[in-house]
Amino acid sequence: MLSTLKNAWKVPELRKKMIFTLMMLFIYRVGSSIPVPGINGSVIAQMFDSQAGGLLDFINLMAGGAFKNFTIFALNIYPYITASIILQLLTIAIPSLEELSREGEEGRKKISQYTKYLTIVLAAIQAAGISIGFFRQALIKDDFLSIAVVIIVLTAGTAFLMWLGEQITEKGVGNGISLLIFVGIVSRAPEGLIKMFSAVKAGQANIIAVIAFLIIALAIIVGVIMIQEGQRKIPVQYAKRVVGRKVYGGQSTHIPMKVLMAGVIPVIFSTSLLQFPQIIALFFKGGFADFVNKYLSLNGTVGVWIYSILNVLLIIFFTYFYTAIQFNPIEYSNNLKQNGGFIPGIRPGKPTSDYLSKVVSRITLAGAIALAIIATLPVIIEAIVKLNIHFGGTGILIVVGVVIETVKQLEAQMLMRHYKGFLNK
Repeated sequence: MLSTLKNAWKVPELRKKMIFTLMMLFIYRVGSSIPVPGINGSVIAQMFDSQAGGLLDFINLMAGGAFKNFTIFALNIYPYITASIILQLLTIAIPSLEELSREGEEGRKKISQYTKYLTIVLAAIQAAGISIGFFRQALIKDDFLSIAVVIIVLTAGTAFLMWLGEQITEKGVGNGISLLIFVGIVSRAPEGLIKMFSAVKAGQANIIAVIAFLIIALAIIVGVIMIQEGQRKIPVQYAKRVVGRKVYGGQSTHIPMKVLMAGVIPVIFSTSLLQFPQIIALFFKGGFADFVNKYLSLNGTVGVWIYSILNVLLIIFFTYFYTAIQFNPIEYSNNLKQNGGFIPGIRPGKPTSDYLSKVVSRITLAGAIALAIIATLPVIIEAIVKLNIHFGGTGILIVVGVVIETVKQLEAQMLMRHYKGFLNK
């Protein structure tokens, strides 16, 4: 990885992209330190202290600390992720959206526009609920104008992050949205580790539990790399064709079918959906909030098990869902047929697409289960050993996955430039 970054830095065009990405991420961290006007930060800090380890801490981790400090990026990018999930699900259910998705670049632009509109709506609703509901006592002035300012600032913060992520994706390196989440989690890691070792020093945590956590963290890193790099090679043979006086084809190659085509996107999607009832619970006091805290959050004795089961099911679902969006067996089969390629022992056309669907289904199941276990097992172990650290399996998995994907994109861009240089010679 370090050699890839070093070699990429030597390429002027890639160096500009890397600098641009770092500048955008720096702007994100600066914005995460700017408080929302009209809010008493000490009141929010007291609320967090009174609910340590409860509904708020995990949301704050994924927001890079912006939620606890109630900065302009307190809502983070999650309204956009939720909107993306909703639009992708509606694409399957609504024929007109399905047609748009098949119209190429123009269709994708329209769907992206709808996603942005929905993001603004969701962010405004969430901002209104937080300012009017859970954090109302933190308002310096409890009038319409003060509340309106808080709602507008929080919504604008999410809209700016959405734009920032798009700029990184288009002009920088890697997936902008994933990198924003990555930076948010990494920025909280030192504080989490300091708290963990301070708890050991004070006798509040068991040193064996800490060592076990570090071993699990290392196992997660190795596991993510293995499933990200794992692939099945399907052999492909190309028939010989005579065009004029030249003979084309006749060579053997393979289709590299990745075990986990979706990367860490299923984990991000699952986390966003499981956060949703916890965020809604912030708007209420008593019954509903107590129910969510007990049965649907990591803080609840029963909730940690229900949360873990839901997390496994959602990760498996989104892995299949995102893989289906990325890989179309029928289209792949038709391309093979048009280019004179075939899989040995499989007839071209529908038998080939059926075979590819079967292979993808099997390897995706293996990848989805492995991903779900890696994301969920540390949560269960933390609950059993009572180690109160929120930078757990999900955070490590997202961080490692984003790093691998970003490095792969750099390698791909470097390879493409090597080919261009070779052709220009």
